[in-house]
Amino acid sequence: MKQYSINGSDASAIEASAERAIIAGRLAPGDRLPTVRELAARLRVSPATVAAAYRALNRRGLVAAAGRGGTLVRPQPPLITRPAPHVPAGVRNLAEGGPDPALLPSIEKAIRRLRLEPRNYGGPYNRADLLELAAAAFHADGIPSRSIAIVSGALDGIERALAANLRMGDRVAVEDPGYPPILDLLGALGLHAEPFALDDDGPLPAEISRVLEAGVAAMIITPRAQNPTGAALSRSRVRQLGDLLRARPEVMIVEDDHNGPVAGAPALTLCGPERARWTVVRSTSKSLGPDLRLAFVAGDPLTIARLEGRQRLGPGWVSHILQQTVIAILRAPETTSLIEEATATYATRRQALIGALARHGIAARGRSGLNVWIPVPAESAVVQSMLESGWAISAGDRYRLKSPPAVRVSIATLRPAEAERLASDLASTLSPHHRTHYA
Repeated sequence: MKQYSINGSDASAIEASAERAIIAGRLAPGDRLPTVRELAARLRVSPATVAAAYRALNRRGLVAAAGRGGTLVRPQPPLITRPAPHVPAGVRNLAEGGPDPALLPSIEKAIRRLRLEPRNYGGPYNRADLLELAAAAFHADGIPSRSIAIVSGALDGIERALAANLRMGDRVAVEDPGYPPILDLLGALGLHAEPFALDDDGPLPAEISRVLEAGVAAMIITPRAQNPTGAALSRSRVRQLGDLLRARPEVMIVEDDHNGPVAGAPALTLCGPERARWTVVRSTSKSLGPDLRLAFVAGDPLTIARLEGRQRLGPGWVSHILQQTVIAILRAPETTSLIEEATATYATRRQALIGALARHGIAARGRSGLNVWIPVPAESAVVQSMLESGWAISAGDRYRLKSPPAVRVSIATLRPAEAERLASDLASTLSPHHRTHYA
């Protein structure tokens, strides 16, 4: 049995044994660990010893307490365990959530324009001309831009912002369904996720009121292109949430604007100078390319100062070669029109799939972004059936905490002509009795 992969005579040894079992795959994501009493009896140690080991594993994000469900290995523990699921040859891969490479600016052309010189230690960490471009973009969207940091991607920025302000054990409100790496990141930082529900206009006011009453120290919100549902803040929802948040200025707001200008929805924000701690993280991955590991973080001066101070003790700075490449792309005359084309294309592809699904009586969500979220009665069965029909899509269990079952389809490369066939194949896996509709 899998529980016999865990051994040890003290808490540290038990913790290390469980970690080795996860790395080796003997304990897989979702596997249930033995109860504290069961493992204590088998190892002939006290229940307090096992409980201490489990707490350490939880703080490091390797496992999660599931109430009466026991202690489970997290879906993506912060360990190198096994490669991503293999998509067979000939299967249309709509499980990946990245942008369409055909709609990205040419990095090769940008590099040809660069005049690179060796850089030594010392000097400015961030290029002033890149900060100016970022500030102009934030300012145009009504986001305060006095303090900006440059980091290595959206998750890097979110992690640094949280670590700059929170302590282990703090509660953080998160979207449900939401982006799995966010949940894994919270576990790795020793923070506790407090899920809240959302609709197409973003977080539900009643849910935000509830998590605020629960005493969350921070809240992570995707203002547009929410992954996986495509939700985007509306102006009326911003006003509603603003009324609630105004009474709790000490709660930190982290906005994950990972899709940026290709989201297909306006940039609205709940952040501003009236809040003690806030950040807006805007990645270049979806608009300029995933391999450009760069994001801009606008925020309150203290958070940005703490974030950059900790950054100096680690990587130091984001490579100036990378910073110059992003500058060259942003200044290229063709970039603006290409971003506009990408935004329009993604919108067309989203609507093509949602419309095709609707014609088959299947409701779906996808107001913005690169994904469509489709409620289904049984995720694994639908995913397997679609794979047999030639489509790779994502089961929703990785994205959900308490929300109902669904599957995620990435539309980034889905041609409108394919949408009808995909919808037809999905409809054939769902009997009319089981089709899920939104009110």
